[in-house]
Amino acid sequence: MLSREEAFQKARHYCTYRERSQQEVRDKLYSLGLHSNDVENVIADLITAGFLNEERFARAYAGGKFRINGWGKNKIRNGLLQKKVSPKCIELGLSGIDERDYVNKLKKILSSKLKGVTKKELLIQRHKAAQFAIGKGFESALVWEVLNEL
Repeated sequence: MLSREEAFQKARHYCTYRERSQQEVRDKLYSLGLHSNDVENVIADLITAGFLNEERFARAYAGGKFRINGWGKNKIRNGLLQKKVSPKCIELGLSGIDERDYVNKLKKILSSKLKGVTKKELLIQRHKAAQFAIGKGFESALVWEVLNEL
């Protein structure tokens, strides 16, 4: 059984590797064999020391998933909900995504899906491209609006 100080050191190291949600740290501490009271105390200490910040995590998660994975806001929101991030922090994280970049990323995704399509296949391919973008988490109204512009 780890002492509270040893658990804090392990959790601190875990948090310095990359941004973590409180739930990820909580799960890690439970996997180390800590009891709920100790887990909550260590999490409070990490927050006080600045190693754990839900808002910072939400912004990093949203920005990374958008830029690197090309995810839309719906998929990012669901990912943050799975990590038990508060709705306020989720909205703050999503607000960090620039709207122009968001629409441009969507245009790029749709354009790449529609490359080399003949007139005959256009309706089917537009539908497939829309389904792909919606599956990546983009809002369906925005997807169809951008598709109609292309």
